[in-house]
Amino acid sequence: MNIYYYANQLYEYSFSRPIYERLGGTFVVNKFSRALRFKRYLLNADNFPDRDKKFFNTPPVILRDIKKPVDLDGVIISQSNTTINYDSKRCVSIFMGHGAGDKKYGGTPAPLETYNYHFISGNKHLEKLKDIKVHIPEERQVKIGYPKFDDYVNGRINREKHLKHLGVKDVQRKNILYAPTWKWGNGTLSKYVYSFSRELTREFNLIIRPHFFERKYIPSLKLWTKLNRINHVYFSNPANLLQNGTMNDFAVSDALISDTSSIIYEYLITGNPIVIAESGFSDSHNMPETLDIHKVAETYTDSSSSDILAMVQEALGVPDKRKDYESLLNNCFYFNDGCCTDRAVEFLFSLENR
Repeated sequence: MNIYYYANQLYEYSFSRPIYERLGGTFVVNKFSRALRFKRYLLNADNFPDRDKKFFNTPPVILRDIKKPVDLDGVIISQSNTTINYDSKRCVSIFMGHGAGDKKYGGTPAPLETYNYHFISGNKHLEKLKDIKVHIPEERQVKIGYPKFDDYVNGRINREKHLKHLGVKDVQRKNILYAPTWKWGNGTLSKYVYSFSRELTREFNLIIRPHFFERKYIPSLKLWTKLNRINHVYFSNPANLLQNGTMNDFAVSDALISDTSSIIYEYLITGNPIVIAESGFSDSHNMPETLDIHKVAETYTDSSSSDILAMVQEALGVPDKRKDYESLLNNCFYFNDGCCTDRAVEFLFSLENR
């Protein structure tokens, strides 16, 4: 069975990568520049002993204009809310998406109804579809959970190796992960990065993980910390899908600060404290309280009475919150048992047998 993975942006492929690692397949890009970026950041990502070696050991990638009929046979798994022009007699399409946050799908919701099946991560996923009035019949819903969680749940992430990769010098300090979104969602990087760097590093290591679209600011922020003699600040480039995956950053962190990024829900898998940096974004999904992170996490504003260091210190000192986070995790995502990729693979095999 041929399996293809489509996404509009490189970072979105991280959501289907657990499936690729099990079954192989081919990644599809719609621009030559993205094909080059794919090859750059996934160098030596394909070192599987049971598969044929390829050029630079990168996963196979092909360039296709999805606005035109694509000449593909097999299964297409899409991470993006995009209409793919495929021959229904030759292909089966599956929408997987790339996140579980409160921001609405980009563009119009119409393409979501064109897919044969949807990989559903949990009740929050279904609630998001409901909120934009998209109805996916039950028989087209494949409830698999969140495959990105599997490596974390199964303890397959080398914490010491990732700390070394980030360059963390003082491993006795707790690590705070700051992972804001970008301008679509009123990302808070430019608003808070300087004050957070100054204040939090008085006691903690600060790992800054910008959104993929704001990774270009990493060099200037590094220079700023050096010029201002601010130590204990480290950067995780999200374009480096292999070494700087979100779960790697989760594994070495003790608390998270974010805004409207879907990371605030993904981070629930750790059970660690979450602080939401207020961004003023108002175009979010309407969520019931049982699926709303704001009912559990603390919210930081830039008012004169707010103290981010004190807020993080307090959050780290409240172990009872872990039960609240676990409850929200299980409300939002199915299973969380380390076997989500297994369910996706099982369904794909069932398609081959039909």
